[in-house]
Amino acid sequence: MSKLSQAINFASEHQQDSLERFMDLLRIPSISTLPEHEGDIKRAAEWIADQLLSLGFDGVDLLPTARHPVVYGEWLKAGPDAPTILFYGHYDVQPVDPLDEWESDPFDPQIRGENIYARGASDMKGQIVAHLQAMRALLETGSIPINIKYMIEGEEEIGSPNLKAFMSAERDRLSCDLCLNADSGILAEDQPALTVALRGLSYFEIRLQGQRADLHSGMFGGAVDNPGMVLSKLLAGMKDDQGRITMPGFYDDVRDLTEKERSLMPELPDAWWKERAGAQVLFSESGYSTAESARARPTLDINGILCGFTGEGSKTVLPARAMAKFSMRLVPNQTPEKIRASVEAYLESNMPSTMTYELIEHSSCSPAMIDPESEALEAGAQALQEVWGKQVVYDRQGGTVPVVGLIQELLGMDSLMLGFGLPSDNIHGPNEKQHLPTFYRGIETFIHFMHAISV
Repeated sequence: MSKLSQAINFASEHQQDSLERFMDLLRIPSISTLPEHEGDIKRAAEWIADQLLSLGFDGVDLLPTARHPVVYGEWLKAGPDAPTILFYGHYDVQPVDPLDEWESDPFDPQIRGENIYARGASDMKGQIVAHLQAMRALLETGSIPINIKYMIEGEEEIGSPNLKAFMSAERDRLSCDLCLNADSGILAEDQPALTVALRGLSYFEIRLQGQRADLHSGMFGGAVDNPGMVLSKLLAGMKDDQGRITMPGFYDDVRDLTEKERSLMPELPDAWWKERAGAQVLFSESGYSTAESARARPTLDINGILCGFTGEGSKTVLPARAMAKFSMRLVPNQTPEKIRASVEAYLESNMPSTMTYELIEHSSCSPAMIDPESEALEAGAQALQEVWGKQVVYDRQGGTVPVVGLIQELLGMDSLMLGFGLPSDNIHGPNEKQHLPTFYRGIETFIHFMHAISV
């Protein structure tokens, strides 16, 4: 029996061990944005570091950043002629609100049917544990056929604000031939996919100030402008009825999809989108399919609004302030710098003299394209096809993974997006889950990939 077959068999025979380790990590509420969970963040980082130490990795450490540490470890025993892979992941998770919509405690993982439910199950603790268990299977039956380094951060869910500085300072330590990024997914439990493009992100907060303090709307309504009305008009004006963004220069660097790019996108019927979104009706940019609008076109969305009285009952108040958070997903050739200039130009042109305002940029990152002809993509496709027994679909993702662009910029390396989340996993929402058969297939796929890329 080949070493590859032995490793696959070991993983299959030790699924219970993989599940128990997965559940151990899920029980740690490593919410990066909430200060009260700083201790939990450290616990999650230490849990991963302990796993690397148990596997015999060298240089295992929690490397500090300005906020949460990066877990690092390396296996360089395959020799100088073997490729070196940098595995990227994140151990932090989103907050759990609204808690009353969860069917079970978000940090007490529960198995219902074929799924395990917990915050971070799909995004992305399941992907991390699957890769660690693949390494365990390889080491228990022989050795890892490539060199590998781990860089697992704790700030991805808050936009990775300190990752660029960390990577700039640690370039030599992080040098590699390829980044394997497991913060990804497939189209369906029976349809493997590889991501070849990711959208970028520009995320802003705007704060409007009218008069000095809230006023009685009966006494001052009609005499003083209303920040809530002004903000609503500004936000609504950023997008027209055809789904086109109206801010000046927004589309200057956007190139349209080629026929080849359109043909490579998976054909997903509207029913597929409706089911996964829980929506009765879809809305897409005029002239583009739902898949094209959601994966390959720039977008603008309001993420939250706060203004005036929002409690029970009524209060006839004319608010003094209003705020909103809004974000744009960017496509190749767009840059966060130009998008900020577009937002600023729009606000300068449309803000009435009755208001003062502040624009805050919370996070941004550039879009990324992945070479569709790369050897790594071929190895990933081969591994997925071996496990799923189906042809791989090459997909463009509508979401943003900031580290992909950073690795291209700072290390000069492409990333292979190889993960096993599903569109139905409710990441960032209540009742997040991971499909367990897909989790186990993920372990097997990582084993196949390590052998395929070593040839």
